[in-house]
Amino acid sequence: MNYGPTKVRNTNPRRVTPYLHGGLVAVTHDVSPQLDDLAVTAHRIRQSIESVIEGKSDVVRLTLTVLLAEGHLLIEDVPGVGKTMLAKALARSIDCPVRRVQFTPDLLPSDITGVSAYNQQTREFEFKPGPIFANIVVGDEINRASPKTQSALLECMEEHQVTVDGTTYKLDTPFMVIATQNPIEMEGTYPLPEAQRDRFTARIAMGYPAPTAELEMLDVHGGASPLDKLEPVATTAEIQALIQAVRAIYVSQGIKKYAIDLVTATRNSPDLRLGASPRATLQLVRAARAHAALAGRDYVIPDDLQELCVPVLAHRLLPSVEAQGQRRLPEQVMTDLIRRVPVPEAQAK
Repeated sequence: MNYGPTKVRNTNPRRVTPYLHGGLVAVTHDVSPQLDDLAVTAHRIRQSIESVIEGKSDVVRLTLTVLLAEGHLLIEDVPGVGKTMLAKALARSIDCPVRRVQFTPDLLPSDITGVSAYNQQTREFEFKPGPIFANIVVGDEINRASPKTQSALLECMEEHQVTVDGTTYKLDTPFMVIATQNPIEMEGTYPLPEAQRDRFTARIAMGYPAPTAELEMLDVHGGASPLDKLEPVATTAEIQALIQAVRAIYVSQGIKKYAIDLVTATRNSPDLRLGASPRATLQLVRAARAHAALAGRDYVIPDDLQELCVPVLAHRLLPSVEAQGQRRLPEQVMTDLIRRVPVPEAQAK
């Protein structure tokens, strides 16, 4: 089966190169002008973020993938590794409305979505939008808010709208929630329920920096925060255009079936008591489109799915009692499943 479309555009032979997979050759296609623009804009954003976040190019790339896939990102790691810094760096690199919410136990749902207030002059109720009405919403320590407040994000993240007092308000595009949480200090926190975790396209862990990156961090961050000097390198209109380009990335029937096979394997695995949902399949394919676009391709290949399976699917999985006894994490189970599920072969064109 072919990974790319049937017809190969050959207007620019220099862009046609062979891709080897399974011993067979699949010819890549011309990169459209939209993808050229995407590569340039994405490179500017990556450079901007990496001027603040040292030695985490893979994390930055995945963050951009989630943004272009119209998803939401959960950053989960120990304190002090740059979770909030990454979210702020992305937000400041794009010239769009950005809001930051510090989640606390006394935070109310209306503090996020907004509230209808009575105007004594007009003698009518007026809606006062909350911080959710922004293109990028940074939620710090989301697991410190009550479940009632956490649930206020469900409709926003899934349907890109807010309903207050029976009136529905649409959210602008792009709309991305970047939430952080600390998995170590669990006292006084409310773990995200499965329904809430399923709304996040991907979960990433920053990890400790390499010694060389940490040394460079001391030089760069020693005097002042580089966030203060960070200027927008992309506009909202540019991001909207890139999202439209990502939507047009081709996904063959074989790749779609491969995505379903990977998700189905999580549902049938004896090491898991909760597999990935159909929403997870949809978000995996969306993320694969964005991943392919960032690589300069106008179609998805199996490698895109394989690289994204762990960050996109693992946080939705619950290990079985036996797996917990063996201390097997969902990430380990997912990695094993990737090795077992047959990869579709590409056919020469």
